[in-house]
This record gives sequence, C-alpha cells and structure tokens, in this order.
Amino acid sequence: MRLFSLILLLSLMSLAQADAQVDRLLEADEEPVGVVFEILEDDDDALGWALPKVARLSAQLRKRFPELPIAVVTHGREQFGLLADEAEGLMAPIHDNAQQLRAEGIDLHVCGVHAGWDGYTPEDYPAYVDVSASGPAQINDYRNLGFTLIVLQGPDY
Repeated sequence: MRLFSLILLLSLMSLAQADAQVDRLLEADEEPVGVVFEILEDDDDALGWALPKVARLSAQLRKRFPELPIAVVTHGREQFGLLADEAEGLMAPIHDNAQQLRAEGIDLHVCGVHAGWDGYTPEDYPAYVDVSASGPAQINDYRNLGFTLIVLQGPDY
C-alpha cells in the first residue's frame, strides 16, 4: 500500500509540474520559441488522459501566444494506442483527440525505434501521426530549436 501511495504522489507531482511549467510560460515577459510535450508511459491507453491534458495546456498557451508552435512526442507503450488498426473501438477517443490536436496545428510524433521493437512500421500508423526515426532524437531536435520541454507522466486524477 505504501508503494502505491508513493507512486500516486509522484504521478500527481509530475502532473502538477507540467501545469506549473505552463503557468511560468504564461507569466513570462517573452513568448517561448515553442513547446514540446513528452509522453513516455508503459500503458497502452495512457494517451486517453495525456492527449486531453495536452489539449487543455495547449489551449491555455495559445490563448496568450496564438501562433506558438507546439508538438507532442510520445515514445513509450502508449504510442501503440495510435496504431491505425486501433482507430475503431476502445481506442477511438484517443484517435479523435490526436486528430483534433493535428487540426489545431500541433505536431504529433511517435517513436519509430520503439515501434520497430514491436514489429510495427510507419505504415501501421494513420497519416495524422508522424513516425519519427527516434522519439528522443525528435525531442532533442525541438530542444535544439529552443523549444521548452514539458514532460507529462502519470494518470490525470
């Protein structure tokens, strides 16, 4: 029970950190170059809470900075919720959220290396999902451009 409580506390702290980072960006005098959200979970349906959180935080950022470039890089097991053959049924809400993010000009990337480990190729993902060669490398590319990294971890309670 103690372990579960510790994990829950750490998850909530991580979520609070993402909100705090966005608050700091909103209070800053200058517009950030861009924001990249990193999602790395070991849960196939974690994008069910993560993508709505990205949408909420992105809306807050875009309210103040309408032209702010925003991207999402997902490179854990959760990325498999975006497989094309998962677009129907239980994972349909995840695909709907992903398509909405793309419609709002938010780039969405999954990790090609991780996909390959499980036997998937870029063709296994729908067109609205970009399969980067490597999720960590994609994050580094954004950071090298000056983007602010915001890490999302843990369930959204």
